[in-house]
Amino acid sequence: MFKEFKEFAMKGNMIDMAVGIIIGGAFGSVVNALVSQVMMPPLGLLIGGIDFSNLYILLREGTKAAAPYTSLADAHAAGAVTIGYGLFLNSLISFLIMAFAVFLLVKGINTLRREKPATPQAPVTKECPYCCTTVPIKAARCPACTSEIGG
Repeated sequence: MFKEFKEFAMKGNMIDMAVGIIIGGAFGSVVNALVSQVMMPPLGLLIGGIDFSNLYILLREGTKAAAPYTSLADAHAAGAVTIGYGLFLNSLISFLIMAFAVFLLVKGINTLRREKPATPQAPVTKECPYCCTTVPIKAARCPACTSEIGG
């Protein structure tokens, strides 16, 4: 059983997949940093200085402190029940950027893999107009009916 598992795990596709998962995880953290640290602050500034990560809906006040809360972290510290839709928006934007990047990567790989259409080959035979026999393209006379074909 161990031998079978070793053969399965060492197949080329499994190693390629493992490398892809590791690189994908690193790529995901880069995209998350891009969204949360580079894209969202200017976007929040454009719409009035809103920090997307602190956008939430208060469902129930906390038992440790009463509302209003200055941030989502303060609401959680007070024991409040919230829906953090701002964090969801950050995650959604991260997903869309990552999906677009993967789309571009796959599109690029497919372009490289795509076989070029074969160039049409020049004909090597022609048909005798008198007896309809197939003859070589360079033939001047049909071997079947001995008619002059021309070139």
